[in-house]
Amino acid sequence: MKKLVEWKDSKYRKPLILKGARQVGKTWLLKEFAGQHYKNMAYFNFDEHPEYRQFFESTKDVDRIMQNLMMASNEVINHEAPHETLIVFDEIQECPNALNTLKYFCENAPHYHVACAGSLLGIALSKPASFPVGKVDFLDVRPMTFVEFLMANGDENLAAYMDSIEKLEPVPDAFFNPLYEKLKMYFVTGGMPESVRAWTQERDLELMQKVQSNILDAYELDFAKHTEPREFPKISLIWKSIPSQLAKENKKFIYKVVKEGARAREYEDSLQWLCDAGLSHKIYRSSAPGLPISAYDDLSAFKLYMLDVGLLRRFSRLAPSAFGEGNRLFVELKGALSENYVLQALQSQFEATPRYWTMDNPNYEVDFIIQRENDIFPIEIKSEDNVESRSLRKYKEKYGEKVKLRVRFSLSNLRLDDDLLNIPLFMADHSDRIIGMALEQITEKNK
Repeated sequence: MKKLVEWKDSKYRKPLILKGARQVGKTWLLKEFAGQHYKNMAYFNFDEHPEYRQFFESTKDVDRIMQNLMMASNEVINHEAPHETLIVFDEIQECPNALNTLKYFCENAPHYHVACAGSLLGIALSKPASFPVGKVDFLDVRPMTFVEFLMANGDENLAAYMDSIEKLEPVPDAFFNPLYEKLKMYFVTGGMPESVRAWTQERDLELMQKVQSNILDAYELDFAKHTEPREFPKISLIWKSIPSQLAKENKKFIYKVVKEGARAREYEDSLQWLCDAGLSHKIYRSSAPGLPISAYDDLSAFKLYMLDVGLLRRFSRLAPSAFGEGNRLFVELKGALSENYVLQALQSQFEATPRYWTMDNPNYEVDFIIQRENDIFPIEIKSEDNVESRSLRKYKEKYGEKVKLRVRFSLSNLRLDDDLLNIPLFMADHSDRIIGMALEQITEKNK
C-alpha cells in the first residue's frame, strides 16, 4: 500500500500496471487503495464487459474514451477534480488496445489517475505492438508475506514485536514459540489472499484446501487458454514436475524429470512462459560471488520454485495435519517448503534475484546467495535440528575476505557468532534489516 501512495503523490506519475500471477490480490489491492485514498473509483473490467473494448478501437482520444466508458457503465469522474478518482482497468490483457492507450493517458491526460491489473500480464505485455514502452509505471504484487499473514490473523502483537527488534539477541520464548507455530500455519495456507481469508476468517481447513486446489486448477486452464496448442502439454508437464524437482537432494532442475528423453531446447520456451506468468521462479547457479550478481550466472544450471509456499504444499499433496507433527512441514521435500518460503521473503526485500552456489568434488551447496548493495552474502536454510553449516564454512574458505557475513535461516534463535548470523525462519521478512544490524555490530567489533 505504501508504494501505491508514493505513486499517487509522485509528480512524475504515469499510468500504473500491477504485475503478478492470477489471484495474488491485484484487484483487491486497487479497490482497497481507492477506498482509502480517493473519494471515488471508476472500475472497468474488460473480461466481464467485453463490449468496453470497442471504445478503444475507433479512437485514441482519451477524453472521448472516458466519456463513452462512463455513459456505458454509470461510473462517474468529476472533471473539475479528476485527481479525486482512481480509474481502474481490470483484466486489461483482454483489451490490447486499452493497454496501448495508456501511452496517450501518459502524454495527453496526466491528470487522470489510472491503475491497471490483469492475470498473466507478463504474457500479454510481450506483444510489442500493444505495449506502451516508457509510458507506464510498474508494481509487482506477490503473495502475502508471513508478516501480512500475521496481521490478517489478528496477531499484530507478534508482527509489532519483530518490527521492534533493535539488537541481535535471542527472541524470548513468549514470542518465539507462538511465531514458530504461526509460521507452520503459514506454510499450510501460503500467502494467496483467498486461502489466507479461508483460514483467518473461517478457520476452515477444508475450505482453504479447496481454494488452493481451485487456484491450481485455474492456472492449468490458463495454460490452455493463453498458449499455442503445441505448448500447452509442455507447460503442464514442467508445472507438474516442480514438486519432484524440489524433492531431489540438490533440487537442480533436470529436464528428464519432466519427461523421459526431454531436452532443454524442446522445453525452455515453455519453462520461460511459466516464469513470465509469475507462476515460477528460476534461480540460476552462480559461478562466483561477484558484482553484479547476474554477470556470473551459469545459464545451464538452475532451480525452479513456485510462486507460493502454500500452493507448493498443496501441489505436493502434503496434508495440513503435518502442522501438528513437530518440524515435519519444514523438513518435507528435502526442506523445499522452507527454501521456497525464504526465497519469497528475499525477493520482496532485495532488488536482484537470489542465486545459488555449488562446488564439486567434494560436493558443497549454498542454498542462496544475495546481492545487498555492493556485497554478496551466502545463505543456507536449515530445517532440521542439525544446523552445522559445512557449505557456508567451505564458501568462507574459498572466498575469504570477500565474505563479510554468512547467513543461516533455521529453527534456532537469533544470534551472531563471529561472522555467522542465525535468523529464525519466522523472521525472514526482516532479513535486510537484521543483516544490516549484524554488519554494524561486526564493524563496531573490528574497530
